[in-house]
Amino acid sequence: MSILEKAFYSPVGKAVSAKAGLKEPARLRRGRTWPEGPIVLASIGGGTVGAQTLELLGRAAESPIVDDGDAAPGYGARIGALVVDATEVTRIDQLEELRALLRPAVRAVEGSGRIVVLARPAAGDWESRSVARALDGINRTVAKELRKGATATLIRVAPDATPGDLVSSLGFVLQGRAAYVTGQCWTVAPGGVAVESLAETPLDGHVVVVTGAARGIGAAIARTLARDGASVVAVDIPPAGEQLAAVANEVGGTALQLDITAADAGATIAAHVAQRGESIHAIVHNAGITRDKMLVNTDAARWSSVLDVNLAAQLRINEVLLDPATEGGLADGGRIVGIASTSGIAGNKGQTNYAASKAGVAGLVTAMAPDLVDRGITVNAVAPGFIETEMTGKIPFVQREMFRRANSLDQGGKPVDVAETIGYLIDPDSQGVTGQVIRVCGQALVGQ
Repeated sequence: MSILEKAFYSPVGKAVSAKAGLKEPARLRRGRTWPEGPIVLASIGGGTVGAQTLELLGRAAESPIVDDGDAAPGYGARIGALVVDATEVTRIDQLEELRALLRPAVRAVEGSGRIVVLARPAAGDWESRSVARALDGINRTVAKELRKGATATLIRVAPDATPGDLVSSLGFVLQGRAAYVTGQCWTVAPGGVAVESLAETPLDGHVVVVTGAARGIGAAIARTLARDGASVVAVDIPPAGEQLAAVANEVGGTALQLDITAADAGATIAAHVAQRGESIHAIVHNAGITRDKMLVNTDAARWSSVLDVNLAAQLRINEVLLDPATEGGLADGGRIVGIASTSGIAGNKGQTNYAASKAGVAGLVTAMAPDLVDRGITVNAVAPGFIETEMTGKIPFVQREMFRRANSLDQGGKPVDVAETIGYLIDPDSQGVTGQVIRVCGQALVGQ
């Protein structure tokens, strides 16, 4: 339980929060845990990918309750999730069927429950394309209306993707790993990997490099990926060497003290891995800095330092690790994950340099992904919102509370929430997910 949760759930905290008119934050279900209540499956237009994927996940499904009158019918008990296969939805009148499925479920879904809609990417005639966008609007709105930590997600499934391609994605969303991901939409394409079940330790035997791993989100990433079986190479600057060594020892990995802006940073990482006779399955570009000032007060040094660490260093390192001639570089079928930010999506006062760097990370993902498809390498990013860390703990109370509350889940996220999403993206079975930016922000109000 976080410090924020402890404060709210204590007798004093409850009294103070009640006087301030603040709701207690929901206790979010996290980790590789499934919903407690039953998973309900519905199909509109005869789609079958949802049913087939749940079967591969080993999850039984119950039939839905459908609203056909003025008074919404009830389920009689809490449901854990509603999965709607809307992959055959292309007409406006079919959206009524979705409403009739959602209305009873929204009332019945348990705390930290899930509403998941499977659909197709926008294609076809004008009506089909408008309906595809309408589904996104429905998903985002339902996410804002759900309560007690329940979330809504729209997953677009390419027409030639198989249920196996969807296993890691639907498994991630239904489990507690997606606790702080809501109101989001991304696409799953054909991955070309035969997947028949959800792996508990999908990173067994894989080397993963995590930059900025000495503390905060980086340390959480290292711990989570190690839990999933990864051999972690934890990277951070020399002044953080003691903390870095502690994290590496904790996860059974190795520590590499390195300034990622150094010209030979990529070669140094590769050499570290090569000396073990291995190659890299994934690199997580987590290292980043802020140098916040209003633009009128931002000089060239403050500007360039942020762009260099947060963006340019990634480009230089990627170039080296992607060279097939680099021993210890990124293997074919590997993964690259960058850390974007809601500041890069929506902008943020006093963070022009930071917003530029993080928007640049999102742009880099979309630029690189199609160029690496032939090598089976995926490139994605996560965009955290307000995450409770040592750094955010220094923000003045009132401002910090505003940031915490400005999302659909009424609370800040945890570093593990970012880590879990990264773990999903670098899962070998997530081959069909590339060129995506997934927000881990509790559906922050900015940028939505």
